[in-house]
Amino acid sequence: MKSFYNTLFINNRFFYALATIAMLFVAGFFAPIFFEVSKVLLLVLSVLTLVDVFILYKTKDAIKIERYLPERLSNGDENKITLALKNKYPFVAHLLLIEELPYQFQKRDFFFHQELKQQQEKTLHYNLTPKERGVYIFGHVNVYASSPLQLATKKYILGEEKELKCYPSFLKLRDFNIQAFNNSTISYGTKKVRKIGHSLEFEQIKEYVAGDDVRTLNWKASAKLNHLMINQYVEEKSQSVYAIIDKGRAMQMQFSGLSLLDYAVNATLAISNIILRKQDKAGMLSFSTKLEDWVVAERRNSQMSLISEALHNIKTNFSESDFGTLYAVVKRKITHRSLLILFTNFETIDALNRQLPYLRALAKNHLVLVVFFKNTELDILTNAEAETIQEVYDTIIAEKFMYEKKQIVNELRKYGIQSVLTKPEDLTGDTINKYLELKSRGLF
Repeated sequence: MKSFYNTLFINNRFFYALATIAMLFVAGFFAPIFFEVSKVLLLVLSVLTLVDVFILYKTKDAIKIERYLPERLSNGDENKITLALKNKYPFVAHLLLIEELPYQFQKRDFFFHQELKQQQEKTLHYNLTPKERGVYIFGHVNVYASSPLQLATKKYILGEEKELKCYPSFLKLRDFNIQAFNNSTISYGTKKVRKIGHSLEFEQIKEYVAGDDVRTLNWKASAKLNHLMINQYVEEKSQSVYAIIDKGRAMQMQFSGLSLLDYAVNATLAISNIILRKQDKAGMLSFSTKLEDWVVAERRNSQMSLISEALHNIKTNFSESDFGTLYAVVKRKITHRSLLILFTNFETIDALNRQLPYLRALAKNHLVLVVFFKNTELDILTNAEAETIQEVYDTIIAEKFMYEKKQIVNELRKYGIQSVLTKPEDLTGDTINKYLELKSRGLF
């Protein structure tokens, strides 16, 4: 990194020494010997300070720093930042490094103290965890360098501003891939599962054996070969799966620094990756008062990039979501049966009942999976020991809301609508498991 300019500062040690000399000057009024000592010390301090300034400025661009940033930030994950330092001074340099982090982190005192020997190189690492998507601007690296005398300080302002985009959580995609294909509790691996007679994808004609579905008998082939033959089919692939994100005001509740909308966005990116690896077509859309960020379900190579860009730009308008518009557009644009994974949130049974007619209408033509959230704050409240009347009331109300969440699951099940009720932090894993379960059962 190139230094833009440098500035001289007088160090605290200089002022402490100067204050000591000043007190000796005062003592000199009562004991002349202190007056003479103070003059000598003042001369020594001045000479040492000049020497300190000289050796700090003698070596040009004595401090070198390279800051290595990722190409993009992953929302909700720890992102590794690296600083590579080099000291070109011919002495031990005492450094204070102050990073100008993006304003989203609200850290104005992010600094490191380091000591580097002559010509020593050193690497520092630190992690940043963004809590919202968007553009993050990294400023300069401010370095305050002092010699072993530490009477003066030279300031270096290094580097240039760097702009990074923060995308939905992509660092954990590998972990979820491993979970989806090697999960010991859910045996849905990469092995091809054949389902006889339940799809339209023809594989081969083979000889009938006991246990085969007699409805798949091929009578022409049987007559020609003089023994029973059956048509064998394989499980249809490339089914369309759409992740639908509700970006209304109900999704703005925050847990552990992330909004429900951001949890849904992160889960959409992860499950889209799993869908494509399972040979299905992944698509997504978002809605509030209208449908936006539409990505048609496909299996092309660029699909993950398209979905990631669409998710990066999702923002809420804090309006109440219009499920009627969602139903109308989906009916018009998604004409074949698909799996619709709807990320939304219902806090009460009344909130569900207002939207239930539209969900039931969607379920007539598609397999609908409604994913909504447990309020983990209510869990904490109900598990706490109530000691006052007010705390008893709070606990009862919290238990009522938790019971209504379970009622919502039962109400959806009554109309054949699949559901996942999950903690925000478990959203991605639970949604992927449910998708794998539905796929293994051949429900879409």
